[in-house]
Amino acid sequence: MKLYNTMTRKKEEFVPLVPGEVKMYSCGPTVYNYFHIGNARPFIIFDTLRRYFEYRGYKVKFVQNFTDIDDKMIKNANEQGVTVRELADRFIEEYFKDAKGLSIGEATVHPRATDNIDAIIDIVSRLIEKGYAYEADGDVYFDIHRFGEYGKLSGQPLEELEAGARIDVDERKKNPMDFALWKNKKEGEPAWKSPWGEGRPGWHIECSAMANRYLGETIDIHSGGQDLIFPHHENEIAQSECANGKPFARYWLHNGYINVNNEKMAKSKGNFFTVRDVSNKYDYEVIRFFMLSAHYRSAINFSDELLKQSEAGLDRLYTCLYNLEFLQAKAQKRSLTAADEALLSQLEEFGTRFTDAMDDDVNTADAISVLFDLARFLNSNIEAESAPAVIDAAITKLKELGGVLGILYKKQEDSVSDEVKALLSQRAEARRNKDWALSDKLRDELKGMGVEVLDTRQGMKLNIKRQSDEQ
Repeated sequence: MKLYNTMTRKKEEFVPLVPGEVKMYSCGPTVYNYFHIGNARPFIIFDTLRRYFEYRGYKVKFVQNFTDIDDKMIKNANEQGVTVRELADRFIEEYFKDAKGLSIGEATVHPRATDNIDAIIDIVSRLIEKGYAYEADGDVYFDIHRFGEYGKLSGQPLEELEAGARIDVDERKKNPMDFALWKNKKEGEPAWKSPWGEGRPGWHIECSAMANRYLGETIDIHSGGQDLIFPHHENEIAQSECANGKPFARYWLHNGYINVNNEKMAKSKGNFFTVRDVSNKYDYEVIRFFMLSAHYRSAINFSDELLKQSEAGLDRLYTCLYNLEFLQAKAQKRSLTAADEALLSQLEEFGTRFTDAMDDDVNTADAISVLFDLARFLNSNIEAESAPAVIDAAITKLKELGGVLGILYKKQEDSVSDEVKALLSQRAEARRNKDWALSDKLRDELKGMGVEVLDTRQGMKLNIKRQSDEQ
């Protein structure tokens, strides 16, 4: 398996520190609001990578933090008249609702910054003792000139970073780009006791402390959005490697940006959407499928047209799955023929193509192409007379590969509303009573709701077209 390492700017063979085990840290949300579609992309991508590692037999320890103390948290809590803790509790709960909808599994550990103040103070203290950090009026700063490799992740020499930086002048700093490890208490802010007085942690230090506590001094993979390369991940490296005297992460993975209708997403442009907003119009699974439809390192354009294309594509895969399940329920037992054995062998070839795509730097776009090819193959080769073992294997393979991507987990009955179920029941009753006029009327009504009813020799079969809510 090869992964593109931001640190080396090339694809590298993935070799974990411990054979058969993977230690991953991925930056989580700042929990002051619902997370937006830009956040959703890394959450989905690196959940998929974790799934794939587990599919390949690795034991994965995956840590994704919650930033529950920073300037935005304090500002929003004060505006809403609640404590920062109450605000965090609320939006951590909301995070899990959206994450569940997107089929994002829970991390092995979801640490909160405020639950790890002792670990943060410990690493700051070590940095001061080793001469990499200094205290100034209750604040503690990291001295970037003490770390000779500063800028190695972003690939920019320190001089270029300093020249391009827009930083407020602070005479207490040794260098304008020195960043805060600990912030002195201000009026109306939560604070914790420390050797430098009451205060709170800076943003960057929390991830270093939590990765160190839950995964160790050197981890296999650190991941996040491209926007975190500098300064957040650059600063994490500086802190961690200076405190521990060891490499921090062996592979750095970053996903590309999301544009909205070919423009950069920004609140000022009115094209800023939370996942909760989008889920009111499109199914969560469609959002996930869309996010996986392009290679994770490339930019992706978010638009109604592309979401509808993803919706239609996902529907094609579900139609194949549900048709197979329909045949499975009606299949007659018989022995396998040579043709059946050949078909089973071809199914395994699709699995090999899928893993080849995923092994090539998590190429989910190519992996999805394999799923579409598999669906076309199954639609053409599985029929009512197929052996049950062949139908079973086809369903297993489709769901197995879909499961790696976090899709194709819904049962057909869960895909239709109670209203549709009631109409289907009425239509079945009408056909039993040979009331063909009512049966046809109900079939047309169902078709208008996105449910095509086909009457076959094996019974009633449904083709369901997902319909987004029009706004």
